[in-house]
Amino acid sequence: MKGAEHPYQGRGLIADPIHQYILYTRPRGLAGEATEQDLIDTAWVQRLRRVPQLQSARWVYPAAEHSRFQHSLGAMHLAGRLAQQLYPSLRVIFPDAPSPALIEELLRMAGLLHDVGHGPFGHFFDDNFLVDYELTHELVGQRIIREELADILKSLRRSPSGAFEAGESIDPEWICYLMGKSYTQPLESHPRWLPHLKPLLSGVYTADNMDYVLRDAYMCGVAVGPIDIDRIIYYSFFSEKGLTLDRAGLQAFTMFLNARFYMYTNVYYHRTTRGIDLHLKEIFRETMRIAFPFDLRKELHPYLHLTEWTLLEDVGRWHDDEDPARRALGLEWRRVLDRKLKWRMSSEEVLDQFEARKGQGFLDVDTVKRRVRTFLPPALRDVPFEIDMALQDPRPLNPLKMGDRQIYVYDSASRRVSEEPLTEILKYLPGKVAQCRIFAMTHQHDAELAQALKRALSEEPPSIVTNV
Repeated sequence: MKGAEHPYQGRGLIADPIHQYILYTRPRGLAGEATEQDLIDTAWVQRLRRVPQLQSARWVYPAAEHSRFQHSLGAMHLAGRLAQQLYPSLRVIFPDAPSPALIEELLRMAGLLHDVGHGPFGHFFDDNFLVDYELTHELVGQRIIREELADILKSLRRSPSGAFEAGESIDPEWICYLMGKSYTQPLESHPRWLPHLKPLLSGVYTADNMDYVLRDAYMCGVAVGPIDIDRIIYYSFFSEKGLTLDRAGLQAFTMFLNARFYMYTNVYYHRTTRGIDLHLKEIFRETMRIAFPFDLRKELHPYLHLTEWTLLEDVGRWHDDEDPARRALGLEWRRVLDRKLKWRMSSEEVLDQFEARKGQGFLDVDTVKRRVRTFLPPALRDVPFEIDMALQDPRPLNPLKMGDRQIYVYDSASRRVSEEPLTEILKYLPGKVAQCRIFAMTHQHDAELAQALKRALSEEPPSIVTNV
């Protein structure tokens, strides 16, 4: 009987609607050994259960109540699958690479922890709070890994596939490098093989974005067409240049980029989602000064207790507060929580990189706003409106210069590995898109606002024309 039980000792299954079952390591009672369960059950990772994955989009797609925790488990799973596929080719290029179990576990832990620094409202929190401290969720996450999780990470001794070789262990700094878009240069102390792994967590197709496109579409109830990640993974390998995709996987890769583009256009940048964010921007910084009077550059521990759950429960009571400042903010938060929309979209113009004026990029929000006022009829120039510019890169703007996220294509006919085929295959996707929208408090003047927006994006306002 003991022999029959052995395969299941030290491992467990997590049921998941996207990946069916996610395997993870559990304690076996060995002294000094940490497992994935130990890490998953830390307060910092469990905190992600209370940080929703889709911030304001939850008020648009009622079923999208999934959390960063679920997504992190999915990213861990896909990172492990990528490791198993890619290890043989990594070992060919780097004969001194560590055991397959260590590489698998390193990538799995980078997938699990890539979002550990996220705050309430996800990327909105970065743009409207962390930026004031010159921080990002990745920088906060790297600090959490170094200061709070490093001891567990160093004590891991196996992946779900097997044990590390004797003397092997994971350096938490490797994970900080892999997960960080801003941490682009490996350290001199890093092993030679580590940069090859970077595009798997921070690149064009990653364990992160392959999970969130699948998961978010499923949870929102949005049909995005086929996403064949099995084919993408199967045709991925490491060449001496880096992460490489066999030509046979290019169509699946393009389908994935199209699906991700669709999710941005129709979910992440949905007009109502962006309208809610406009309202939140008006009150968020002042709210955070009251709700979280801490400097994350100095004090990390209070962040453990800042989640979307705690924040919304807190501000949801402010409308009855005796303090006038809290009460005023609370009334605005009640409008958000009760989904009483302040801003409604009047019109939208979708621009791509080739329409950007004079090759200088897209106009900024303040410039568009000033121009719109110039083109409005005089009687409407005091009408309240807001401009929202939602930017996205459906594909790399220059597929040949992606830096440490560069991927390559292998052509079996010529036996050549290069980045050039990406230019051909990706030209059917726009390189950069701006969804420029104008919002007003009512739909009363939609026609005039729409016309003014169109002119603002294509004409010089009369007051700006010069004789030069």
